[in-house]
Amino acid sequence: MKRWIGASAPAVLVVVPLAIAVFGPFLPYEAAPGSPYSSEGLLGTDGLGRDVLGLLLIGGRTALGMAFGAVVLAYVVGGLIGLTAASTRHRWLDEGLMRPLDVLLPLPSLLVISVVAVGWQASAVAITVAVAMVNVPTVARLVRAAALDAASGPVVEALRMQRESWVAIQLGYVGRSVLGPVAADLGTRITLAVFLVASVNFLGLGLSPTAPDWAVSISRNREGLLLQPWSVLAPAVLLVSFTLGFNLLADRLVHRSRRLVGSSV
Repeated sequence: MKRWIGASAPAVLVVVPLAIAVFGPFLPYEAAPGSPYSSEGLLGTDGLGRDVLGLLLIGGRTALGMAFGAVVLAYVVGGLIGLTAASTRHRWLDEGLMRPLDVLLPLPSLLVISVVAVGWQASAVAITVAVAMVNVPTVARLVRAAALDAASGPVVEALRMQRESWVAIQLGYVGRSVLGPVAADLGTRITLAVFLVASVNFLGLGLSPTAPDWAVSISRNREGLLLQPWSVLAPAVLLVSFTLGFNLLADRLVHRSRRLVGSSV
């Protein structure tokens, strides 16, 4: 029983906030406005008199949606760069792809995203792209390192002699060699993206101060924490629950895959 609870706890921590973010906007919940920081409704109201539960149901779309979108974009761009650099036979192309990313790598991520957020105030697309771009260098380096051996191996040479297309070789064979490292990196990458998106919104540099986003709600209502704690604690619990659960779940999957690999050797 204890083992089952320990195994399912990370999944529950992830599924609850994720389900709220995905299905919350479609639930037939009517949020009636009230007075600021009151106890009206199930979780009370925020500083603008808006129902806290109603904000929770619609605020996860940006809080988690922007992070997921940024990670997908980072893997698409960084993965393509990494695969191209690993499979090319021209050193100048490898250097030309990776060196500019090495220059971008030391830049503080939060500072870069904050500058972009200030330039395009309240733009979810701009913040998503900025979070993706600061993750592209590390993703590209990871994919290149993981794909290097497979891309220079005899199987790829044989596929080239059979005149297989570049896309078929990279996605059909070389791409499979990076699935393990990418899976191990995915938990940290998504958690980092959630942290960066939430940080920018919490600092007031991202979405509008009246947006229902979970991080924006925490920032806007922190002054009324003693008056109506749920206006801050509820979105904070959902963000912490998702990041903690996703990290635990990713670590468990990585350890399990390592045991499977070790037992098969």
